[in-house]
Amino acid sequence: METRVVYFEQRGTSNTQRVLELAALRASELGVGDIVVATTGGTVGMMAPDALPGFNVVVVTHSTGFAETGRQEVPTEVIDEIRRKGAHVLTTTHAFGGVGRAVRNRLKTYQTEEIIAQTLRLMGQGTKVAVEVTLMAADAGLISPHNEVIACGGTGHGLDTALVLKPAHAQSLFDLEIREVICKPRVP
Repeated sequence: METRVVYFEQRGTSNTQRVLELAALRASELGVGDIVVATTGGTVGMMAPDALPGFNVVVVTHSTGFAETGRQEVPTEVIDEIRRKGAHVLTTTHAFGGVGRAVRNRLKTYQTEEIIAQTLRLMGQGTKVAVEVTLMAADAGLISPHNEVIACGGTGHGLDTALVLKPAHAQSLFDLEIREVICKPRVP
């Protein structure tokens, strides 16, 4: 099989609309019904349902408390609007964070999940994010580990990476497969 991969000259927000377009196109070509997207402040989450009509769109936020103790970065009214547009919104512990991050912060030593995250970042932050949100969505039961998905992540804010994945639950991480790179920044 031959397929096209798009490489962006920059990371982040400037690629968001194009990532959503490429994700929708490849999902249609492959017959993939589920598209998982990461959102930090809610902008991508608001864009995704409109850009991805006809797909099961799962919008994954940072966990509450990620940026500031007790605070969710995506305002409640934005989450409500994303849901009104027909997408699922998932806020939960990060697959590559959580307790392991607490150990790192307190004891100054890395845990296995953060080593895996750093390894995935070799392909770019968006690759790590796309894999992580897929694990989280599978664990929440919003996608099936039996069906391919398109997962979109980014660097900082916005999207710059889209992958075709065979999902897995976090406890079965090594069953996850990165099957295709649809797009990513050329720079890590």
